[in-house]
Amino acid sequence: MPNSALAWMAIARSLLGVREVPGPGNSTVIAGWLSGLKAWWAEDATPWCGVFVAHVMHEAGQPIAKQWYRAKSWLKWGVGCPPAYGAVCVLGRQGGGHVFFVTKVSKSFVWGIGGNQGDAVSEARFARARVLGFRWPKALPLPLPLQIVADGGGEISRNEQ
Repeated sequence: MPNSALAWMAIARSLLGVREVPGPGNSTVIAGWLSGLKAWWAEDATPWCGVFVAHVMHEAGQPIAKQWYRAKSWLKWGVGCPPAYGAVCVLGRQGGGHVFFVTKVSKSFVWGIGGNQGDAVSEARFARARVLGFRWPKALPLPLPLQIVADGGGEISRNEQ
C-alpha cells in the first residue's frame, strides 16, 4: 500500500503544531476531539496521546481501540505488524504508555507523529527499546516494513504522557 493511500497519515500531518493550552485553559481543538469521541472529560491536561490517535483514525474512517484513551490499549487493536510507515506504535514508559504513528525507524530509534509529545502534536524520536508493539488496521493488508535509516542525532523524546 503506497504511503499516499494512508488517509490517517495525511490527517496526522495536517495537525502538526496543535498544542495544549498551559495553565487553566484548554485547547478548543483538543476539546473538540474529546467531544467527537464522546469522552467524559474535556481537559487537555489529561494525557491525550491516545485521544490524538483515536481522533485521527476515526476521521480516516478506521476503527479505534475499545479504550482508545489508554495508550497501551492500542496493543489489543488491529493486528501486529512490522515497523511500517503509518503503523500505530505503542511504547512503555514509567507510569503508563505512549502511542503514535510511525514515520521512520532505525536500528536504535523509531520516529513518529503523535499527540502530547512536548504538549503538542509533533514528530519525535524515541528509543526503539521502549517499543511494546506495532499495530495495523485489521481490514487492511499488512504493510511492508520500513527501510532502516541511519540512527542520526537529535533529541530523544522524554516528554510524553
